[in-house]
Amino acid sequence: MLFLYFPVKSLRIFVCYFINTSNNSYITKIQYIALNRTIQVEGKDISVILDSNKEYISLTDMLKAKDGDYFIADWLRNRNTIEYLGIWESVYNPDFNYGEFAIIKGQVGLNSYKLSVKEWVLKTNSIGLKASAGRYGGTYAHPDIAFEFGMWISP
Repeated sequence: MLFLYFPVKSLRIFVCYFINTSNNSYITKIQYIALNRTIQVEGKDISVILDSNKEYISLTDMLKAKDGDYFIADWLRNRNTIEYLGIWESVYNPDFNYGEFAIIKGQVGLNSYKLSVKEWVLKTNSIGLKASAGRYGGTYAHPDIAFEFGMWISP
């Protein structure tokens, strides 16, 4: 199988082609679209991406705009956060992994327990949070979840 990747930076559209090289009988085209824009919150720029026709707000930018030592990992260690994320995912995500969620929920709050956004997404098949590395990377959340995060960093 051959994998081709074409970034079109002016539009921030990424097109991937998978070609079966054994018989060249079919081509499957997959598009990943991430259109960036920013919103202004109290004079600070917050990135918003569009992925699979859903908007995600940058939690990373929200942290940069807020004074203080807040970390997304600390937010994910909070039992209320995990319960909220579990309820949100159960409403909007038919593929949510309830078994892994129950394990995480049982460990949250322990001093030794740490959870990253990538771990949360991989273990629970979450669609509400996204984490990516690189130049345009960061942690992004569905607007409902981003507003909940905003309440946590602004008590």
